[in-house]
Amino acid sequence: MPSFDRDHPRYKWVALSNTTLGMLLATVNASIVIISLPAIFNGIRLDPLAPGNVSYLLWIIMGFLLVSAVLVVALGRLGDMYGRVKLYNLGFVVFTFASIALSVDPLHGPAGALWLIAWRVVQAVGGSMVFANSTAILTDAFPASQRGMALGINQVAAIAGSFIGLVLGGVLAEWDWRAVFWVSVPIGVFGTIWSYLSLHELGERRRGRLDWPGNITFAIGLSAVLAAITYGIQPYGGHSTGWTNPWVVAGLTGGVALLIAFCVIETRVGDPMFHLALFRDRTFAFGNLAGLLQSVSRGGMQFMLIIWLQGIWLPLHGYDYAQTPLWGGIYLLPLTAGFLLAGPVSGWLSDRFGVRPFAVGGSLVVAASFLGLVVLPVDFPYWVFALLVAVNGIGSGLFSSPNTSAVMGAVPAGQRGAAAGMRGTFFNSGSALSIGIFFSLMIVGLAASLPHTLTAGLEQQGVPADVATRIGALPPVGSLFAAFLGYNPLAQLLGPTGVLAQLPPANAAALTGKQFFPHLISGPFHHGLVVVFFAAAAMSLVAALASVPDNSRASRRRRPAALADPQAEPVRA
Repeated sequence: MPSFDRDHPRYKWVALSNTTLGMLLATVNASIVIISLPAIFNGIRLDPLAPGNVSYLLWIIMGFLLVSAVLVVALGRLGDMYGRVKLYNLGFVVFTFASIALSVDPLHGPAGALWLIAWRVVQAVGGSMVFANSTAILTDAFPASQRGMALGINQVAAIAGSFIGLVLGGVLAEWDWRAVFWVSVPIGVFGTIWSYLSLHELGERRRGRLDWPGNITFAIGLSAVLAAITYGIQPYGGHSTGWTNPWVVAGLTGGVALLIAFCVIETRVGDPMFHLALFRDRTFAFGNLAGLLQSVSRGGMQFMLIIWLQGIWLPLHGYDYAQTPLWGGIYLLPLTAGFLLAGPVSGWLSDRFGVRPFAVGGSLVVAASFLGLVVLPVDFPYWVFALLVAVNGIGSGLFSSPNTSAVMGAVPAGQRGAAAGMRGTFFNSGSALSIGIFFSLMIVGLAASLPHTLTAGLEQQGVPADVATRIGALPPVGSLFAAFLGYNPLAQLLGPTGVLAQLPPANAAALTGKQFFPHLISGPFHHGLVVVFFAAAAMSLVAALASVPDNSRASRRRRPAALADPQAEPVRA
């Protein structure tokens, strides 16, 4: 395994390849579980559609995202204080150990689910160490003239990893659900050894005290907000969502209050973990706003497209429900291809021609693709769908590299770890927020028409009115997650009632077949899709506006004196 001295001209490429592997590993594991959940729940003998089990399903997904969002700033700050490479290397170790523990889950039922949730949290701690420090390591290793290209490759790996995980998870889950976690072990061991042997500390260390009041208020506040969002998706009382749940309201209001207190604390402590003064730089502030909006819209699109494919389009085209998770990931490959094509190219071009045209143009391309998805029929021609998601991927790739380069190029060298952590917080918080925002929009849209549609459709097939009414009155989140997981919910809901055995064979076959549920849900689902994709398009347009402020020399002259960095190299606007 080659190892280069820190001054060797090839060292920067070693740093790029290692950190790109780390980012890919962390983000693949954020999504690999999503597509594999049916196999995982079967493996631990837990019915994901049983009452109360939705919480386990959500926390296996959200626990990783929540911890990643909460910890990246603190771990980036610790990297500034004690060494970015040191924290990065430790992250590989923690991540690999957690992957081993996940793959040997010895428990079943709710206890097995809690084992997975707990070790996913530990895995997220390791992933956060990698995520928070890899961007800063690259910024230290590369000159400004090549930084956009390097960060572009790194960020494309981070974003594309979430979509690669969908395909990889589907393939591995077909073999063995534990393989979803096994796959990270050899990669993690290799990356750990490689990083310890090859990476060197280049960044400036900033010794100081850890900001305990800031860390505590930030961690509790953001955790409360994201946990409240998780429970806000679930039904409460007679409502289809839980936003009226007193605990959800308390979590949101208390969490926001703590985050406000955190901002006050950070202006008063001598060595803050979150350098709010960085937001006086327009490039840093607006670049992070644009990144957050794109992260929210991208995360929401990912979930909506999975539901669209797995719950409606693939069954209508003859795929068994058990196969839809795998094929849903495969049919989203144009999205990943768009990322992989545009990201490195836009990073290289932005080094030569400036970041603003690509960040703004990429956001506009993404918005246009969302508007194209709005007018796409539910039972679409695949080539049109593939073209639109490929355009979306290209637009996101065009945006991500220049956005990252501009944000990281706007901060002093000694604060790059903290700045990377801040950016990582916005990135991961956007993914978590997207679930709450877009799932809630979809559930509200389904609640308006799905109960009547479902009840009427069941009665037409001979289901007794009382049973049809009871099933139609169930919270739409059940149907939504059934589609998300590749289940036919009617087979699950009608089976215990004994109704299927009493119906004529043709009616029973129709209810549990590939056509009835997708046709039934397509109208209400499309209404929700229109709302979701219009919201995503609006976010992308705001991101385009936020990307207009430049990172020129004039902008650098406006930077507060406390943040001036005489050694920083200008990034072309």
